[in-house]
Amino acid sequence: MTDKNGDFLKGLLIGGIIGAVAGILFAPKSGKETREDIARKADELVTKAKEEYELALEKSKKAYEAAVDRLKGLETSAREKVEETEAKVGKLASQGREAFQDSKNRLKKAIDAGVEAYREEKEKIT
Repeated sequence: MTDKNGDFLKGLLIGGIIGAVAGILFAPKSGKETREDIARKADELVTKAKEEYELALEKSKKAYEAAVDRLKGLETSAREKVEETEAKVGKLASQGREAFQDSKNRLKKAIDAGVEAYREEKEKIT
């Protein structure tokens, strides 16, 4: 975007100078008046170019600041999402541990009950 503004300003300045010089050179005036006109037009064009440059600079600065603000907002949002995800993962991990422990306990009880039933049947046979 800055290159486009720079190209525009260069084109404006060069075109303005060429137009002013051509207009002044073809005007029916004395050499002194023509030089004064050229100097005055050059000053006007330099002033106009400075104004355009300042305007483009201000627009660029505002665009930059807006982009920085947007990025800061996205960073904050991303951090919040990461924290939310970490909390959910922690909760799911805890639930998974609890479910695993519960299943382990039920399996142990089932094995113990099977061993006990085997012992009882064995004692009946013996």
